[in-house]
Amino acid sequence: MAARPQVSIHGCEDGALISRQLALPAIFKAPIRPDVVSFVHTNISKNHRQAYAVSKEAGHQTSAESWGTGRAVARIPRVRGGGTHRSGQGAYGNMCRSGRMFAPTKTWRKWHRRVNRKMRRYAICSAVAASALPALLMARGHSIDKVAEVPCVIEAGVESFTKTKQAVTLMKAIGAYDDVEKAKESKKIRTGVGKIRNRRHTMRKGPLVIYKEDNGITKAFRNLPGVTLLNVNRLNLLHLAPGGHLGRFCIWTETAFQALGEIYSSETLPRDVMKNADLTRIINSDEIQRGVRPTKDQRRPAIKKNPLKNINVMVRLNPYAKIAKRAATLALLKRAKARAVAS
Repeated sequence: MAARPQVSIHGCEDGALISRQLALPAIFKAPIRPDVVSFVHTNISKNHRQAYAVSKEAGHQTSAESWGTGRAVARIPRVRGGGTHRSGQGAYGNMCRSGRMFAPTKTWRKWHRRVNRKMRRYAICSAVAASALPALLMARGHSIDKVAEVPCVIEAGVESFTKTKQAVTLMKAIGAYDDVEKAKESKKIRTGVGKIRNRRHTMRKGPLVIYKEDNGITKAFRNLPGVTLLNVNRLNLLHLAPGGHLGRFCIWTETAFQALGEIYSSETLPRDVMKNADLTRIINSDEIQRGVRPTKDQRRPAIKKNPLKNINVMVRLNPYAKIAKRAATLALLKRAKARAVAS
């Protein structure tokens, strides 16, 4: 989490840092949970899908009937008639040419997913908090080497920009235009069949500009490659963490940054389950170890041995067994010696 108490502000004319600073909103100290963000993103991204299905008549638009048993052929329905290659061919089944698919798709599939409001709010808080960590931004691939600091805040006058030329000048002044260039150079023709389905090109994500009042800012920034615009009152996880990955480079207007503290006040933010997540260090600390009981000696259970096969075990059970075995052995040797003499 970002722990810097004050955030500098860039001027909207030349991009230079001005003397005024803003207090860091409490949302930037929210716990960063990649697991929650990934789960919420996966589910809410399904909510703009359109239903699709194959025709319910597909594969059944022919007259076919099984020949039954006794003709040494499979019992799949076969096309009626004669005089053409099609007659006698298998039909209807998913293993047949021109047959229907297995489990034909239906429009009443469960397309949308409901996500708990608290979990959605938790994910947005985590994504905003992650946007203040340069390491996560660079790990995601953003070019922020020339940016003075993150979060990047610009004077409120930027919301009145109406020309793209003004936006480009400002982005170059604050050092964020490298990320726009990176997105522009990444534009490629999509691989696969999507290129003929109205999504011909792919492009990496650039900066996310977050504003409070649209006095022309959307017109100024909307034509920059990779740049996305969001209203601070309608933050969207799909833009804050594209692909479910934390660390989107966000550029805030001054009014939007101030509004964060009102929208996400410290009393309503999610809290850490553990203040210190280093569990090993906690367990091995002196305070915990003083109250822990000493380890017990683990006595391994004795292996049960068969007294009929092990003489030592038999002697423990029956001390006379040793004498009896010795007498039996001597008697056996005596009989063997008598046989040898007789022969």
